[in-house]
Amino acid sequence: MHRADSCEFAFWIICIGSVWAWQCPIQATESFDLPNSFFERYCYDCHDSDVSKSELALDTVDANNPAAARKTWESVLRKLNHRQMPPDGKPRPDKAAYDQAVAHLESSIDRAAATDPNPGRPDTMRRLTRTEYRNVVRDLLGLDIDVSSLLPKDDSSHGFDNITVGELSPILFERYLSAAKKISRLALGRPVGSPQGTTLTLPLDLTQDSHIEGLPLGTRGGAVVQHTFPQNGDYELQLQLTRNRNEKVEGLNRSYQLELLLDGSPVQSFQVRPPERGENHDHVDRHLKVRIPVQAGPHELAATFIRQTSALSESERQPYLAHFNADRHPRSHPALYSITVVGPFDASGPGNSPSRRLIFSCYPSDSTEEDRCARTILSTLIRRAYRRPIDENDLRTPMQFYRETKDQEGFEAGIEMALRAILVNPHFLFRIEKTPTDIPPDTAYPLSQIDLASRLSFFLWSSLPSDELLEKAVLGDLRNPDVLEKQVRNMLADRRSDSMVNNFAVQWLYLRNLNTARPDARLFPDYDDNLRQAMRRETDLFLLSIVREDQSILDLLRADYTFVNERLAKHYDIPNIYGSRFRRISLDRNETRGGLLSHGSILTVTSYPNRTSPVVRGKWILENILGIPPKPPPPDVPELKENSDTQEFLTVRERLAEHRQNRSCARCHNLMDPVGFALENYDAIGRWRTVDDGSEIDASGSLLDGSRFDGANELQQALLNRPELFVRTVTEKLLTYALGRGLEYYDAPAIRKIVNDARRENYRFSALILGIVKSTPFQMRKSL
Repeated sequence: MHRADSCEFAFWIICIGSVWAWQCPIQATESFDLPNSFFERYCYDCHDSDVSKSELALDTVDANNPAAARKTWESVLRKLNHRQMPPDGKPRPDKAAYDQAVAHLESSIDRAAATDPNPGRPDTMRRLTRTEYRNVVRDLLGLDIDVSSLLPKDDSSHGFDNITVGELSPILFERYLSAAKKISRLALGRPVGSPQGTTLTLPLDLTQDSHIEGLPLGTRGGAVVQHTFPQNGDYELQLQLTRNRNEKVEGLNRSYQLELLLDGSPVQSFQVRPPERGENHDHVDRHLKVRIPVQAGPHELAATFIRQTSALSESERQPYLAHFNADRHPRSHPALYSITVVGPFDASGPGNSPSRRLIFSCYPSDSTEEDRCARTILSTLIRRAYRRPIDENDLRTPMQFYRETKDQEGFEAGIEMALRAILVNPHFLFRIEKTPTDIPPDTAYPLSQIDLASRLSFFLWSSLPSDELLEKAVLGDLRNPDVLEKQVRNMLADRRSDSMVNNFAVQWLYLRNLNTARPDARLFPDYDDNLRQAMRRETDLFLLSIVREDQSILDLLRADYTFVNERLAKHYDIPNIYGSRFRRISLDRNETRGGLLSHGSILTVTSYPNRTSPVVRGKWILENILGIPPKPPPPDVPELKENSDTQEFLTVRERLAEHRQNRSCARCHNLMDPVGFALENYDAIGRWRTVDDGSEIDASGSLLDGSRFDGANELQQALLNRPELFVRTVTEKLLTYALGRGLEYYDAPAIRKIVNDARRENYRFSALILGIVKSTPFQMRKSL
C-alpha cells in the first residue's frame, strides 16, 4: 500500500479520543477514486498514538482493493457510517464526501461477496430454548404450560438466549426427563396415584384496591389464571388471603364478599369477616374452599372481591396509588394471596381435552386395531415433533416403548410412554442442520428445504413448522420466491408471530429485566406490580401494533400514539383515562410521550433503584438503537460518587463530568453520557420531571456525528435524521436472533442489501423480515 494511501485512511481509525495534531502534508494518489481534496483536508495524524496502538491497522491493506481485507474495511465502514472520525471538534467532510467514501468501500466489498458468499455456520445442533420448548409443546400437544419450574433459564449471548444452547448436561437431561413425564401424563389425562396440588401465588406488591382487567365489572383485586385440569373429576379449590409480617390480614376491618369463578361463571361466594375481639387471624380464610366437578382440559380460574364503594378517603395530600406494604402504604382492603387446586377426586376419565383431540388421530375399537392405530398416532406426532419426514428407524424406539407398556397397562399407557420417549429424543430437543456428505470443506451451500422450514418457523414463531409449511418444504416449493413470500406473510398474520414481541423484542429491549426491577420504595412509593405490569403491557401492545399493522420500523421511535389504562395514564399525567382496560390513544407530537424512548418500561430497566443513570441509558441507546455498543469498562474503574451530607451537592451531570476526568473512564463515557442526558427529564420509573433534587434538569447532549439536541424529542429527531442507522441495528438484531449466532464481518453485505431493499418500502416490518428470510446467511450455510 502506498504511504499516501495509508495516511489517507488512517484518520478514520486511530483510537477514539486521542489528541489530533497536524494536517497531513502528503497528497492523495491519482490512482484512488475519491476526490483528492477529501483527504488533503481531513487527513490527520496523532502525536500520542500510532497505528500499532489503534483499533485497526491499515499499513498492511490496500485501499484500492477493499475486498482483499473485508474484515478491516468493514470496521472502517462502521466508523464512517457513525461519523466517529474525525473526532468531534475537528474539521469534518460534508455528507456528500462521507457518502462517496462509504459507497466506494461498500460497492467493492459487496461485489466480492456476491461472487464468493460466506453465509457463516450456526452450530450443527442447537437445543430448544425454554421459550421454544414451551411453544413447541403448545403447538404439538395443545398444552400451554409454564415450564419455568421444569427447566432452567437459558444463558444469553449476543443479546439472545437461542445462541449458547448447544450442550445437554446429564443434570439438564434429567430435567427434560422429568418434564416429559409430567407433560405426557397431563396431555393424555392419565390417572395419578393420589390427588395432586398446585398453588398459584400472586405478587406480594400487587395492589388490589381497584378493578383487575379480565375480571367482572364491579369487582376489585384478585386474579384470573389459566389452569389445565388433567381429568374429569372433583377438584378442591382453596383461596388464601395476604398477610403481613405479623400474620394479620391487612385491611380486614369489616365484612367482604369474595367470589370464585370458573370460565367466567360464579362457582361460590364467600364472606370474609374480621376475627372476634382477642382472636388472631389464623382462621379468617380457612373456610375459603369448595369442591366442584370440572371437565378435563384448560380452564380460566378467577377469584375477586365485590367492590363496595369507589369513594376515596379524605386526605390533605393526594393518596398513593400503591397499597401493599404495611410500613409505608398499607392495604385498605383485604387482598388475595393464592389459589390452590387439589385433585382430581373421584376421577371419571380423561375426558375430551384439546390435547387428546390432537394426539388421538384415531382410536382403536378393539385390541386387534391397537397397534395399527398406535403406529398412525406416533407417525403423526413424530413427523411434527422432529419437524421432518420420518422413516422406520424413527418409529422403532417409540413403538418399542408403546408395546412394552401396553402389554402391562393398556393402550393409552403405551401411547403415553411412547410420547415420553419422543419428548426426550435428540431430534425433538435439538434443531439439527446436517452438512450433506457431498459438500467439499469450506464451501457455501444452500440449506435443505426441511432445514429452511425450521429456521423460518423458529424465527417467526419460536416454534415448529405448520403442516402446510413442512409440506411445501417436502415438495421442494420453498425455493420458489413467490411461495416463500406467501408463507412468510401467512406466518406473520398468524397469532403465533406474537413471539416476535414476547421472545425477540423483549430480549432486544431488555424488557425481561422489568420483572426484577425494584425501585427504592422510599423514593418511589407508587411503584407496585400493577404499574410494572401496565408498563410492560404498554410496550407489548405498541410492538404488536407495529408487527400486526406492518408499520415502518421507524415508528418505533416516532409514533404519535401509545396504549394506556387508568393506572399508567395517571403515572404519565394523561387525563381522562378510566378503568383497567388498555386502549390506544393519540399523542400530540409536542407531548412528553411517543415512541419507545418515552416508555416507562424502557426508562425503568435503564435506571438504578434510587436514581436515573445517563450512563446506562446512553449505553442502551448506543447498543440497541445505534448498534455501536461501547466496550466493557476496565476492572479498576471507580464507581460514580454519590452525594453525601458532608459534601457539596452535585447533579448527576456534574458528578459524571468529574468522573470523566479519569482518562480510562473518559473514552467510553464521552460516548454514552451525552446521549443518556437527553432522557434526564424522565425519572427512574419514567415520570416526567423538570427538576431533580431542587436543580433544574439540563437534558442537552450530542450524538457521535456531532449533532446536538436538548431533550428526548430532539434526540428522537436526531436519530431519525439518519434512519438507516437505526434500521441497520434492528436488522442486525433480527438476523442474530434468526440465525442463532453472533454476526461477523462477512454478514455486512447481506445486512446492507436488506436495509437498502427495505428503504423502497419505507422500512416496513415485513420488508425487513422478507429481506432476512431471502438473505444469503439465512438461506445458506458453510461447511467445515
